[in-house]
Amino acid sequence: MNHLHIRNLSKTYRNGVRALQDISLDISNGIFGLLGPNGAGKSTLMRSIAALQEPDHGQIIFNDKDIVAHPQYIRQQLGYLPQEFGVYPGLSAFHLMDHLAILKGITKKQERYEQVNALLQQTNLYMQKNRAVSTFSGGMKQRFGIAQALLGNPQLLIVDEPTAGLDPQERNRFLDLLSEVGEQKIVILSTHIVEDVRDMCQRLAIIHEGRLVRHGVPSDLIKELQTKVWQKTLPKEASNQLQSSFNILSTRLLAGQRRIRIWSEQLPGEGFESIEPDLEDVYFSTFSAKKGS
Repeated sequence: MNHLHIRNLSKTYRNGVRALQDISLDISNGIFGLLGPNGAGKSTLMRSIAALQEPDHGQIIFNDKDIVAHPQYIRQQLGYLPQEFGVYPGLSAFHLMDHLAILKGITKKQERYEQVNALLQQTNLYMQKNRAVSTFSGGMKQRFGIAQALLGNPQLLIVDEPTAGLDPQERNRFLDLLSEVGEQKIVILSTHIVEDVRDMCQRLAIIHEGRLVRHGVPSDLIKELQTKVWQKTLPKEASNQLQSSFNILSTRLLAGQRRIRIWSEQLPGEGFESIEPDLEDVYFSTFSAKKGS
């Protein structure tokens, strides 16, 4: 079992932006969701964990090793799939994997051959190994990205917005693969797509403006909103009048009318019905300025 302990992590950039403010988290094997809007601090946290930058304050301990003091240790244990995964034009999946394996220090030819083929099998790309990666579909490229990230058997995997742009079938295939990987490793899934976290993650953290604003088991966080989420459908024009009166979680336009979901401790008014909360409600309630006021 792998363990990642983050304690009081803070980072302020030279321009004065406080990207991380006293973040503390405990993460073990499985898929851990990192949610937050653009600019929330997710990328800064991932770069810090990956030893690509040093925090101003705090500790990052991976399997009892201080990786701020010993960055090379985490680099040897880390697999990373960035949001934009570039490929060399014309190189086949096998030859690109072989090249990346050399860069990762796998110098023995037979070891590379066995590991590359095994990972292409695991990611269901073996039959396509002689095709140029640049010709792959979006989902195939993401699965190839996981294959290369798993070279060297890392114990910590970071994936950044992995399902953006994938069609539903490719998304499901990719998430199934990620779930399989997460049985033996720590997988940190950074995204703004709430649905991915709902479907995949045993635990999650929501970050906003560099702060950890909520974390825990998704089902537990949803239970906290039981009997507090209400819904009403009304004319599109009338919904604007509710902005100043209610704690609005989300709105959706349906056939010329607007369906509105709000947070309230009690029945907010005529026509509202109590509904089962979901993880999107948890996410939006976290950023609701009126909650608790």
